Order: sequence, then structure tokens, then C-alpha cells
Amino acid sequence: MPARPAIRLFTAAPLSAGAEIPLTEGQAHYLHAVMRMAAGDEIALFNGQDGEWTATLTETGKRRATARADRLLRPQTDEPRPGPWLLFAPLKKDATDMVVEKATELGASRLVPVLTRYTNAARVNTERLTANAVEAAEQCERLSVPAVAEPEKLDRLLDGWTPSRHLLVMDETGAGRDVAGVLSDLPAGADAAVLIGPEGGFEKSELELLHRYPFVICVTLGPRILRAETAALAALTCWQALRGDWQGRPAFRAG
Repeated sequence: MPARPAIRLFTAAPLSAGAEIPLTEGQAHYLHAVMRMAAGDEIALFNGQDGEWTATLTETGKRRATARADRLLRPQTDEPRPGPWLLFAPLKKDATDMVVEKATELGASRLVPVLTRYTNAARVNTERLTANAVEAAEQCERLSVPAVAEPEKLDRLLDGWTPSRHLLVMDETGAGRDVAGVLSDLPAGADAAVLIGPEGGFEKSELELLHRYPFVICVTLGPRILRAETAALAALTCWQALRGDWQGRPAFRAG
């Protein structure tokens, strides 16, 4: 594999040999003022569709920068099969930011804020969460960025759910099945999502509602009560270890 440049950025523009790529104002500031890069320096670009490319900076400045795509480093087919969706009740700002960042690193393919009876956060800034996901994808060398959905109430989400996607609900009451058994029993190639409740847990009526749907599987993560953010990361970790792209993959590199 050709050497990868140290700086790696996401772009919404199509990538192909010779394509001129306009970078955002924020990226221009980062490259020019923070990294002190200049025209002629090399970066890597990816867009979630066309793989990862080396690109040569053709213009740099405080507000404007452009790059020319040169050669393909990794085709999009190198991206592992999409991981599960993560549905989570928004937490306080820093905790939510951390969940988005780490869920991106752990391969979640879609992030959905879910409003429940005990959800703490009154507002959800999906633009900020998307920026967090982009930054995490740049750092962890993903070829894609998970989509960040607009917040949705739990009942409306369930009513519009596609039944073929299994919904694994992390049940803090301990009434669910053990996570290893559930993951082992899912059909090969099954689509799935993980639902994490709020810091106060699901209200009784919400648990009763969840149990009515045949696509819902209640899961326990063991005997300890986990914080909501810990439960989200533990569930995704179990998925990647038992069903995901950790199996047979090279050892990780610390970033």
C-alpha cells in the first residue's frame, strides 16, 4: 500500500484522479494556521464513496484551500460491512459528544438520538454531532462517516421501524438475554441496531411498549449498572468482537 499522508480529511466532493477539490474554510484554517502547510504539500482525502486518495494542496490560505486528487490509496470496497446503528437517548453535552466519537471509532453506521421520558438533554445539535463524527472518522481511518439522524421520539421511531432490522435494547432491569447469546443467534448478515436508554433508564411504560414489537430483543450487559455512555460503547464493542470486523483483523494502532 502506498504511504499515507499524516493529515487526513473528509470531503463531500467527488474524488477521482486529477479532480480539483475545494476544502472548507475550517479545513483551510487548520491546514494553513495550525499545521503550517503550503501549496505542494500532500494530504489524504476520503468522501465515503470513492475510497481514500492522496491529494496535493494547490492553494492554501486562512479562508480558502484547494487540493488536486492524485492517486487512490484504498478503494471503498476496503471498508468493512457497515456496523449496527446506535440509537441513544441524548446525554449532557460532553457525554453525548463522547458517545458519537467513540461509536464512530467502533464502526456504528448510523447514529440516532432518541427522545424518551427521562431524556436529560432538551436540545440536540446534530450539526455539532456530525462534525464530531467526521473528526473521529478522519482520525480512525474509516472510509465513511456515520449518518447522524435528527432526534425522534421513541414511540414514533418504533412505529416507523423496518421489521427486518433487529433492535437490541439494552435493558438495565436485568430481564434481557445475555449479549453473547443474542449476538450468536442472529442470522448471518443480519441488520441490527442497538438502543441505549437515558441516565434514568426507560420508564416502565416504555419497556412495555418495546416488548410489543417482534423485532425487539432485550439484552443485558451483565450484573453491574452501567452509565448510559458506558453501555453504548460496551454494546458496540461486543458486536465488533462477536460479529463485526474485529475477527481476523490486524492488531490496532493507537491514535
